[in-house]
Amino acid sequence: MGPIQGAFSQESAMLRAISSAAILVFAGIGAAHAAGDAALGKKVFNRCMACHDATTDHDKVGPHLLGVVGRTAGTAANFNYSQAMKDAGAGGLVWDEANLALYLRAPKLKVPGNKMGFSGLTNDADIANVIAYLKADPKP
Repeated sequence: MGPIQGAFSQESAMLRAISSAAILVFAGIGAAHAAGDAALGKKVFNRCMACHDATTDHDKVGPHLLGVVGRTAGTAANFNYSQAMKDAGAGGLVWDEANLALYLRAPKLKVPGNKMGFSGLTNDADIANVIAYLKADPKP
C-alpha cells in the first residue's frame, strides 16, 4: 500500500470512528425523548413539585409548567425569569421535546446562567416520562 492509500485508509478509519461515536450520542438523546409514559412521568415529577406546578398556571419558586411543551422559553406570564432564560427565549428557544430532554438532563448546560437549582435527571426513561406527563397537560 502506497503512502497516499495509507493516508486515505487512516482518514477513513478515523471518520468511521467519529461517525460511530456520533451515532451513539444521538441514539442516547433520541432515547431520552422517545415515547414516554405520562403516569410514570407524574411520579418522577413529584421531585419537581416543590418548585413547579404542572396542573395550574400558578407559579412557585419556579414557573408553572402547564402547557410548557411548545412554549417559548422565559415567557410564562408573571414569572420573574433569569436574564439567561429570557435571552434564550428571545434567541428562539422553544420547549419542544428535544429541548426539554436536553434541559431536563443538564439545565445549566442547556441555558447557562439560569436560576434553577436542580442539576438534572440522569435516566433517559425518566426524562421521556416527564416529557410525556408535561405534554399531557395534567389537570389537578
